Amino acid sequence: MLTGKGLVAGVMGWPVGHSRSPLLHGFWLRHYGIDGAYVPLAVPPDRAEQAIRALPAMGFRGCNLTIPHKEVAFRIVDRLDSSARRIGAVNTIIVAPDGTLEGRNTDGFGFWENLITSAPASWSVTQGPSVVLGAGGAARAVVVALLDAGAPEIRLLNRTQARAAEIAADLGDPRIKVGAWDGRDAALDGAVLLVNSTSQGMTGYPPLEIDLSALPLDAIVTDIVYVPLVTPLLATASARGNPVVDGLGMLLHQARPGFHAWFGTDPQVTEDLRRFVLDPR
Repeated sequence: MLTGKGLVAGVMGWPVGHSRSPLLHGFWLRHYGIDGAYVPLAVPPDRAEQAIRALPAMGFRGCNLTIPHKEVAFRIVDRLDSSARRIGAVNTIIVAPDGTLEGRNTDGFGFWENLITSAPASWSVTQGPSVVLGAGGAARAVVVALLDAGAPEIRLLNRTQARAAEIAADLGDPRIKVGAWDGRDAALDGAVLLVNSTSQGMTGYPPLEIDLSALPLDAIVTDIVYVPLVTPLLATASARGNPVVDGLGMLLHQARPGFHAWFGTDPQVTEDLRRFVLDPR
């Protein structure tokens, strides 16, 4: 449903055709009967700043940002929320009534909501160390979310150790312990959570090579990859008895704050939504 009074938002990236955001926002718009639209915006890198600054003039309520525009948005918005400032990237822009732009990062929110809504009732991140593999933008968002949730220790490991050390230095929290990639098997000892934020295990990439023997059986294993939905890591962890959380929920939950800001409704993540985003036919 779209009229001349319809509310409009979108997702900006280059390329943008792979994004599933139009599917999930479109599902919510139809489900809640909202007069509005969410559209893909294919914007090349050299036009990103111009396009972002034009959002108010075009009547957009805001937009999501995907690769490679998250860092550009971080530099040019008028205001940043605390998550965007700490993560160093913007994935959601809100156009204020006065036309100014607020940059937010909802990746950490999406990660945590996906994890906590899927975790066993007896599980708590405060019960022991968390292990995070990777040191990209997603890893930074995961670490921020875990710090905010009260994780007593975060063991951060990446193939290039200097990148993990950079995250630890930027965030400046002594709970972050940087480890060597070849020590990832031993780092699992006593952990309550293992998070893979690398591309290993994604369709078209090699599987993550890790021995889970030292990981307690009540520790949660989660992968931010959702193509495939069940990665080799999750399959191995599930077979040995660990509770597992797939990565699709992170995508779905991170979209909620933007939708709420743009369209005035706090949407719910449901099984119907999950099925539709995976297979919209």
